[in-house]
Amino acid sequence: MDKDNCSALTEFQLLGITNNSNVKVTIFAIFIVVYLIILVVNLGMIILIRIDSQLHTPMYFFLSHLAFCDLCYSTAIGPKMLVDLRARTGSIPFFGCALQFFIFCIFADSECLLLAVMAFDRYKAISNPLLYTVNMSNRVCSMLTAGVYLVGTVDALIHTTLTFRLCFCGSNEINHFFCDLPPLFLLSCSDIQVNELALFTVFGFIELSTISGILVSYFYIILSVLKIRSADGMFKAVSTCTSHLTVVAIFQGTMLFMYFRPSSSYSLDQDKMTSLFYTLVIPMLNPLIYSLRNKDVKDALKKLKNKVVL
Repeated sequence: MDKDNCSALTEFQLLGITNNSNVKVTIFAIFIVVYLIILVVNLGMIILIRIDSQLHTPMYFFLSHLAFCDLCYSTAIGPKMLVDLRARTGSIPFFGCALQFFIFCIFADSECLLLAVMAFDRYKAISNPLLYTVNMSNRVCSMLTAGVYLVGTVDALIHTTLTFRLCFCGSNEINHFFCDLPPLFLLSCSDIQVNELALFTVFGFIELSTISGILVSYFYIILSVLKIRSADGMFKAVSTCTSHLTVVAIFQGTMLFMYFRPSSSYSLDQDKMTSLFYTLVIPMLNPLIYSLRNKDVKDALKKLKNKVVL
């Protein structure tokens, strides 16, 4: 597409989830509660891990970063969506749209990689518990976490740069509640083959690496668990791994469904519901899954409650 034929867009119009005013009120009421829960449970998880010395282990270090990622990418989308549900128009500046997607992409990618790192951490803890603190030292944990955010940032830069250099010469109405790749691709009058190639190669490599790392880690975890003779030890190992696998299945399943399809198969009405799930519901569920199934977190909450009461 000749760039001279492109209009210089200064803003987009987010059409939102629905045009039905009654449904908007219901969705607003539901998701303002959901977003408040996201803030409380994720911030609570981060603070609890920070202040309780019993939770100063690699597993909870990574869990606090998982909560941080959930908090960041849901905040990039949630407040704007809630405001638009009560506003007449859902306008967003061109660069605001790019920034929203950039932040979302950084922390969604980082969460994918963190889940693989957490699987590796569980493998080290279960396979050789005596050397766990040596193998997963503070330096190793910090380097792994820095690598996660670095890869997430690089991937976000690639997709944001490629997407917002596209030509948008027609309507500026995005049929979605936030600036995501599928609706932006449909809105563009440029050739998006390079964008789709980048999505399938760069983000695809991240997903493939993540899923492969998790599968390999859990293969060795299963072999290690089978060697555990203590029933309590086996139960604790299985309980921790079950929580992690639940989060992996929910998050990775929705991400694969959203981004690893040809553009011709996009169904925006269906995608909106899926997007609501992984941008707002999953960040609410993750800390609940870990806290409700984790004895250490429940014990830390009881100790904090007793201190507050006293």
